[in-house]
Amino acid sequence: MHNSKKSSNFAADLKKRLYIFLLCLACAICAHAETLLLRTGARVKGSIVFQNEEVVIIRDKDGARFQYPKADIEQVLADEAPKTEEQKSDQIEQAEEITTPKKASILLELAGGVAVLPNDAAGGAVSADLLVGSHHIGDRHLFIGGGLGYHGLFLGGEKYNFLPIQIALRMPFIEAKHAPVFGAAIGYGIALSKNYLGGIYSGIDFGYRCQINPKTAISIVGYAQLQQAKIEATEIIEGTEFINRTGRVFFTPGLKLALYF
Repeated sequence: MHNSKKSSNFAADLKKRLYIFLLCLACAICAHAETLLLRTGARVKGSIVFQNEEVVIIRDKDGARFQYPKADIEQVLADEAPKTEEQKSDQIEQAEEITTPKKASILLELAGGVAVLPNDAAGGAVSADLLVGSHHIGDRHLFIGGGLGYHGLFLGGEKYNFLPIQIALRMPFIEAKHAPVFGAAIGYGIALSKNYLGGIYSGIDFGYRCQINPKTAISIVGYAQLQQAKIEATEIIEGTEFINRTGRVFFTPGLKLALYF
């Protein structure tokens, strides 16, 4: 009778231990962790609970959840078996190479629209701008840079050409693959003819931006630009020639295609 009771207790204890072992094994299998390598160089470790084409939601070991735009994630690494020191060193070098943020970006903008000289004439306008700056500041796809371009205005049979030297800002309102974007620029437009002088240049734009990959984006925007100038007019009064310089402001609305790379 005593031996039977011992045997029963041993079986119950063995069953309990087996149950605990299986439960721990199941938890270990389910608690699969990943590491997010961000473009900023940071690493976030946890379990991915949701992801789609635009965002990834990850839960850390304390149960807190964090959301990251996919455009800010360079790579997702799954936890694996322990590695040797040589393997760890190779992985760190590869991760540093992948996650090193791009120091500079180029912005190319091509535009066309209407040129208006208030109370005088209207015509067409074309422009091309090449800017260099930072495409990624902190955790945002924020472009700040400077450069130059070419702006051609055609009004009343006359052609006015300017070389704008400018600084510019381009900022998406949200960190997503598809987002509205706002831009502004200011600088000085150098006149490319002796018949008129240049002046202050400024512009704003608003439109749509698509993040193709972490380093490349394209946007289509509507814009409005102002270009100051002094137009020279020659008058002859009683045989004497006078040069009259009149200050004007060219207004140019239109559409612009921009490529970040």
